Amino acid sequence: MSMSTVEPGTRLADRFRLEDRVHESGGATLWKALDEILARPVAVHTFAPDFPRVQEVVTAARLASRLTDPRLTQVFDAADEDGTAYVVSEWVSGESLLDLLESGPVEPERGAALVAEAAEALAHAHAAGLTHLHLTPGRLVWTSGGTVKLLGLAVDAAILDLSSDEPAKEDAEGLGRLLYAALTGHWPGDSDCGLPAAPLDDGRICTPRQVTAGVPGYLDAITCRALLQEPRRGQPPLATPSDVAEALAQVPRPAPAPVTTAPPALNLNSEAPDGLGMSTMPPRMTSRMTMAPPPPRPQTGAASKILLTVIVLLVMAAVGVGAWTVGKNLGNTPRGVAQSDAAASPSASRKPVTVKPVSATGFDPLGPDRAEKPEIAPLAIDGKPSTDWHTDSYSSADLGRLKDGVGLILDMGKPVPVADVVVSLGDAGGATVQLKVGDSAELSSLKTVAEKKGASGSVTLTPEKATTGQYVLIWFTRLPPFNGQYRGTIYDVTVHSPGSA
Repeated sequence: MSMSTVEPGTRLADRFRLEDRVHESGGATLWKALDEILARPVAVHTFAPDFPRVQEVVTAARLASRLTDPRLTQVFDAADEDGTAYVVSEWVSGESLLDLLESGPVEPERGAALVAEAAEALAHAHAAGLTHLHLTPGRLVWTSGGTVKLLGLAVDAAILDLSSDEPAKEDAEGLGRLLYAALTGHWPGDSDCGLPAAPLDDGRICTPRQVTAGVPGYLDAITCRALLQEPRRGQPPLATPSDVAEALAQVPRPAPAPVTTAPPALNLNSEAPDGLGMSTMPPRMTSRMTMAPPPPRPQTGAASKILLTVIVLLVMAAVGVGAWTVGKNLGNTPRGVAQSDAAASPSASRKPVTVKPVSATGFDPLGPDRAEKPEIAPLAIDGKPSTDWHTDSYSSADLGRLKDGVGLILDMGKPVPVADVVVSLGDAGGATVQLKVGDSAELSSLKTVAEKKGASGSVTLTPEKATTGQYVLIWFTRLPPFNGQYRGTIYDVTVHSPGSA
């Protein structure tokens, strides 16, 4: 098969079926594909017939496949046969550091923890003779399974024809750039990685603490030792990934999520800005158990008996006064007049109750893969206002005229009555949001019961009449502006059912 015939539906090695073209540049194309034998998604690189470095890429991929560090992308297959060259690796779902930085720098120790994991993984790779040389925020991922993954080891450099006389130093500087980006939301490199450039002071890159308030001093120093290759606080420059990993060894690490599919918050404890050595928490502990104080011991003896007698007398007096007051009020109530608002209107005491969805997923029935960011959908129902699900970015508010709508669908587990749905959107106005409810996760089966135009912030979608269904869909038909494009964001969703009397 000639590489010119590679297109969606092409099968490689009689098992990998190409589905969606993700990216194409310089004669290399990245695909989302399906491993038909193991029924799992995989990432596949294919190459144009005139791509000049096919052998280098295949060799690099085969070398990378020998590494077993789970934080490095696993390579499953690499071949150059019969005019067809390809590399098959695991498909990684989650949010890259670039995604996490869309709204600004992350918490200092959270960002440092991500980079620390990458540094350790890269140190293992260097020990095996492999380098990266293309460390960007898009290649460091917090996966939907709650782990860290570094993409593109060795393969990226071969595809892009990157080399270095000092690869260890180059990767150490790359880790410094990642740490700088995590702490500041700016990029201190020459290439355009999707972040604003790092500010300069007299031609020199500003340190993280000059850019962002609250950066701990020790992380500022580590960043400068790696990125600028300068000594700080009496410590030498960090010239290898192993040096960077050792410097970040005391940063608390994220723990993999054992059951949920949503990436958990890292729950890292902050330290004093200049006191890395003062922390008493073990490096990988992410939470601390707190024992409740024991209940007070009961009093004994004459004093307790006197106290008990006084309490009983006070209670009896209160009961007597209350009974006299109720009787007096009842006697003064005209006949035929309701005794209370609650008696006149039983429904007045009915308060809506919150119903927890079983699951959430990005819903794009009009798109090619029928999904929209499904890996981060659980973040919209995790009860944390700092996490969110969001759509892809589109060129116009009407979803680039590619489809009529896109949204987030909740499975309630069983049909439930819906009193209202409270949705926390982004601050940018201009969204049109519909509430659809039904008993099937098919767009044609979901009925529109409420709509808000020009929506932003907290929005309450209330059906005009009684509505029941198993599936609740928050459906964007127009998107608000976001970073020069248009994107819908949902930070939190709360479904209410009518309460009982």
